[in-house]
This record gives sequence, C-alpha cells and structure tokens, in this order.
Amino acid sequence: MTLDAPSPRPDDSAAAPGTWSPWRAVLAFGFVSLAADMVYEGMRAMAGPFLGSLGASALTVGIVTGAGEAVALVLRLVSGAWADRSRNHWRLTVVGYGMTAVCVPLLAVAPFLGAAGLAVATVLILLERTGKAIRSPAKSALLARMAAGTGRGKGFGVHKALDQVGAFSGPLLLAGIAAATGLLWPGFAVLAIPGALSMLLLARLRRRAPVDVEPVQQEETDAPRRSALAELRAAALGADLPRTFHLFSLSAALTTAGLMTFGVISFHFVDVGLLAAAAVPLVYALAMAVEAVAALVTGSLFDRWGPRVLLAVPVLVAAVPALVFGDVLWPVLAGVVVWGVATGIQDSTVKAYVADLVASSRRATAYGVFAAVQGIGALAGGVLAGALVQADRVGLLVLVVGLLQAAALGLLAWLVRRPRVPVTAGPGGE
Repeated sequence: MTLDAPSPRPDDSAAAPGTWSPWRAVLAFGFVSLAADMVYEGMRAMAGPFLGSLGASALTVGIVTGAGEAVALVLRLVSGAWADRSRNHWRLTVVGYGMTAVCVPLLAVAPFLGAAGLAVATVLILLERTGKAIRSPAKSALLARMAAGTGRGKGFGVHKALDQVGAFSGPLLLAGIAAATGLLWPGFAVLAIPGALSMLLLARLRRRAPVDVEPVQQEETDAPRRSALAELRAAALGADLPRTFHLFSLSAALTTAGLMTFGVISFHFVDVGLLAAAAVPLVYALAMAVEAVAALVTGSLFDRWGPRVLLAVPVLVAAVPALVFGDVLWPVLAGVVVWGVATGIQDSTVKAYVADLVASSRRATAYGVFAAVQGIGALAGGVLAGALVQADRVGLLVLVVGLLQAAALGLLAWLVRRPRVPVTAGPGGE
C-alpha cells in the first residue's frame, strides 16, 4: 500500500498567484465564521424565548432545538462522505453558509403568520441546521489542511476564538434591538447584514486559500472500487475508520447528551422569572465569550500536552445541570460559564484530535461520522432535559447527566493513555 497525492480536481485546484500564508488563511476562515456566527448564534440565543412567544412549551422547545442539533450533526454522515468522494469541499462550504445567511433572517416573518408561525419557525430553524450539516465536515477538513502549517490545536483554537467573537456579538446585537423595540423579530431581519458579509468574505478566501499545505493522503489498493452508494453506506457505518476514532466518538456523544442545548436553558430562565427575554442574549454572549477563551487556551495546551486536556470536559458537563436549573441568579450564571467552557473545548479542540486519529483523505467522512454520533447524543439530551425540566425533575436530570459523564470520563481516560501517533495510513488504519 502506498500513499500518493491524488490528481487535481476542479474544486481543489492549485492556488492562484497571491496565495495567503497558512496563518492568514486560518484567520480569514475565522472571520468568515465570525460573521456567520453572528447570524446563527444570534438565532440560537433567542430560539427558546422566540419559540415560546409563538406558543411552544418547554418540551416543544427541547424537541425542536434538540432535533436541530441532531440534524446539524447526523446529516454530516452524508455530507462528509460526499465531500471526500467528490472533493467539492469549497462548494459544500459555500452552500451551507448560504443556507444560514438566508434562513435566519426569514424568521422575522414568523410572528406575522398566525397559527402557522410556530411551524414556519421550526422549519427555518431545521433548514439552518441542515446548512450547518452540509458545510461543517468540508469546512473542518479544509481548516485541518490549512492548520497543518500552524499547529492544529492552535489553528482550530484561533479559528474558534474568532468564531466566538461573532457568537457573542450576534446575541448582543439581538439583545440591543429587543430592548429598543420590545420585540424579538426585528433582530432576525438585521442579521441579514452579517450573513451577506460572511458570503463575501468566503468568496475572497476561496480565491486565496492555500489548499496544499498538507498533501492529501490517498490509499492505493487492488480492491475493486466501490460504488457511490456502497461508499456512503460504509461511511454511515464508519466501517473503514479506526477503532480509536469510534471510541472517541462515543465518549463525545456521552458528553454532548449531558451538555443540553441553550434553548432549554434559556427557556428555564424566562419561565421561572430569573431573566427577561431581552436579557437572555446577554447571558448567551457571556457563554460565547467564555467559549472563545476556552478554545484558545485548550488549543494551545493540546499542541503541548495532547488529548489529556479533553479529560476536563466530562467533569465540567456533570456540573452544568445542577447550576443552570437553580432558582438563584448567580449560581445559574456560574453554570452558564461552565457550560461555555465545556462547549468551547467540545467545539474546537476535539476536532484537532479527530484529525490526529484518521488519514487526511478520510477526514471529512470522519468529521461527518463523529458529528452524527454526537447528534444522537444531542437529540437524546435535548428531549431528556426538556421533559425532566417540564416535569420539575431536575434532581433526576442531575443524576442521569452525572452517570453519563462518569462513563465518558472512563472511556476517554483509557483512550488518552494510548501513545499519540499521527495517522499516515489510509482508510481503516490505526
């Protein structure tokens, strides 16, 4: 078996003169995510109160937001395999960002649709999450290749930090508009501006990004070539990915199940009278700022210490429900900070570790499988949290989340004791 760079494809052709350095490309990708995150994180910050204003219950909010996260994760099974097979990484990235830029501003029309408003808002939220699913594996694979020249932990960490600047700017923008108007929908309309900016920045990055910082590893084999359907089926089962990757995916799914969506958390804030709906984006902005710092710090630590830094995630997640579902504001805010730290590590540093576990030619597929397993955890966690909070069984929720995190910690501890050896084999190699 030998590894060679594949022949060029139209979507990943050699860069034109004036190609940016790896760091400049990573920073540019970060600014694309910054603008896009203003759009969809602004929506996520207000999803709970907004759906509630349209007539949704706590259980409905939990199902919609949990299903949204599941869609954003599970559909990456197909989009990841598609990106690796077609090499259309950039095209899928552009389509996915475009869906976010369109669907979120359209939420502004939902309050004017009467009884249909809740259904339309639900569809738009799920479509936006579908756009996230389409772009994420391809985007992460592109970023992993660019960050090969910067240090992957630092590259993903810096990208995530810029991403989070948008993640707290968007909610702050919505909070200001809601406070000024007394309404939630005008903020969604204003988010059309950063949405358009993200598309312009992405077009510029596409022309200047270095796509060959890390040569793509491709396995040559005498085995018959599989059909597209067979390859997608293999990707859905993860049959050709390393066992260590699958075990890490399982541990991440367990932590994701405990790290319930902010939609359920924010619904609780408003429902028990801890915060007014207009103040919820301020709390979400706090979580996003914390998430940015956590991504930077743990990204640098990952490059130095390896995946041992990920052992903190289950411990942090276990503390979240006991804090955020209380009736006193300051412990609740402390819980939001802990939620932000755990989410920051979960959304950035874990992706650097995935890049270490699989060959570059299979990374988009691996990111898709990894996200799909997380999606199962997200859906289960959203429904579990919504149902138990609505039934006023927070104590049981704390217990279940604690047990899930104990299992995740044990599995992760076993994995990180293994030597950290960069993967250079093709599909199926460990």
